[in-house]
Amino acid sequence: MTVTLGWILAASFVGGTLSAGLAAFSLLLRASWVSTLVSFAIGALLGAAFLEVIPHAFERGNAHEAAVAILGGIFVFFVLEKLLLWRHCHTENCEVHDPHEADAGGHDHGRSGLLIIVGDTIHNFLDGLLIAAAFLQSTEVGIIAAVAIIAHEIPQEVGDFLILLHSGYTRARALAMNLLSSLATVAGGLIGYFGLRAVAEWEATLLGFVAASMIYVAVADLIPGLHRRPQLRDTASQALLIALGIGAIAGLRAVVAH
Repeated sequence: MTVTLGWILAASFVGGTLSAGLAAFSLLLRASWVSTLVSFAIGALLGAAFLEVIPHAFERGNAHEAAVAILGGIFVFFVLEKLLLWRHCHTENCEVHDPHEADAGGHDHGRSGLLIIVGDTIHNFLDGLLIAAAFLQSTEVGIIAAVAIIAHEIPQEVGDFLILLHSGYTRARALAMNLLSSLATVAGGLIGYFGLRAVAEWEATLLGFVAASMIYVAVADLIPGLHRRPQLRDTASQALLIALGIGAIAGLRAVVAH
């Protein structure tokens, strides 16, 4: 087992189990903490994409190819989301993107629990592939990408956990299903390590897709939810937390670089 594979397995396992565990723990906190996590996650994702992954993509290969990969990746993730693969929404009022609605007793559509588990497993598998792609470039890129992915997974898992409860699952079963689904991250990391090494010449393209996933999740999935709280005080808080998320990635980047 190489050092790189060890990093990939550790980041995939810790990321999946940590986000699922914190999702269950978050139910003990105030509901306002969920939006706090979302705002911070947006900053972490954008910071990792623009401060670390995209610069490396431009350095490792043709900048034009990397830019095309970013553009193409955003389009692909849009299509996947529309096909209910990238995210779990199946109604106009998506509980996953607004965990408070599910928590407040919104309508359950019967199969939402199963859809959540299937969709989350696919999502976690793709996260594992992205973590592997990042670590195959360098340990620095991998760590920063993993932190950003974990940061957005926590509020996502909170929403998933709430919907499972709303769909009739007990707390113990919902936690068990979330933890089981998180193992798909490890599977994605393993397949990514052995599969992506065979196409190492596509470094710029792979990193472009990693960046595209981060940008898409932050801009298309998470930011719209913040607009539901347009008050000046909430906006200032959201902006500060996004800035803190970006700052955290910048600080982590400086630490890892040394």
